Amino acid sequence: MDIDAFVGVHQPTWQRLEDLTRRAPCTGAEADELVELYQEVATHLSAIRSTSPEPQVVAYLSGLLARARVRAGGTRTPAWSGVADFFVRRFPAALHRTRRWWMTTMLASYAVAAVMVWWLLEHPQVEQTLLDPAQVRQLVESDFENYYSESAAGSFSAQVWTNNAWVAALCIAFGVLGAPVLWVLLQNLLNLAVVASLMIRYDRTALFFGLITPHGLLELTAVFVAAGTGLRLFWSWVVPGDRTRGQSLAAEGRSAGGVALGLVVVLLVSGVIEGFVTPSGLPTWARVGIGVVAEVLFLAYVWVLGRRAVRAGHTGDVDASLLEDRVATAG
Repeated sequence: MDIDAFVGVHQPTWQRLEDLTRRAPCTGAEADELVELYQEVATHLSAIRSTSPEPQVVAYLSGLLARARVRAGGTRTPAWSGVADFFVRRFPAALHRTRRWWMTTMLASYAVAAVMVWWLLEHPQVEQTLLDPAQVRQLVESDFENYYSESAAGSFSAQVWTNNAWVAALCIAFGVLGAPVLWVLLQNLLNLAVVASLMIRYDRTALFFGLITPHGLLELTAVFVAAGTGLRLFWSWVVPGDRTRGQSLAAEGRSAGGVALGLVVVLLVSGVIEGFVTPSGLPTWARVGIGVVAEVLFLAYVWVLGRRAVRAGHTGDVDASLLEDRVATAG
């Protein structure tokens, strides 16, 4: 074999493969071309090794095929880069874009809870249909306070985190149907209102708010975000706008999935606060202050990073290039 002639004939093919290994991301057509060129260049390398093993050419083609193999395997960006991109752009963009939905849900829920508490305080006879006097006394005198310290902080945080993540997941999963989201919200608000009315009636108001505020601000906000996201998901196929119902639901569903993942971290923070701060020996003002700071930081995260991400064109959906690749490859 005339190695110089062989190199001259096939150099454009090798250069094209070199170009594709450096391109990120590839379209679907380019990904198919990369695989075909990889197979072709692998054949070239085999032919050279068997007939005229020129060391420099063999080393070059071996390195080129190694890079192409990694590229064809789908390695786009380092994993940590993807995680950072999610929490700096995609998640806050989704929160900011849907803020009217979950902010409205939050304000309406607090209003409904306040009305429930007022009504229960005005109708004390309702207590008798829920709990007997001994149970009420035990709740207000010991059970409510002991609930936060009866288990080890670590295991209690994990339990709370799991429960709240489940509630948030239900709100998003049921979002496509709409009504179940409102039912989940109503059940949680009713439980909160009953306990609050009992604690207020028996002069334990300071204790109630002193224990529930540190973790409750962020925890409830996360649940309201999940509920608002679920309702937005429902609305996406009811009023799809200029997209088809399927396209609208798919886009909002991908964004909602990202919100669900992000809320796992938010609820982890609230769980840690509930497990370690709420039952701690810190003064009430310090515990409440920690809860307020956590809530303010979350809202700042939404309004600062979220608004910046939205202005940069992010919506919370996956990157458009990924969708293009999938469509092109499937075709």
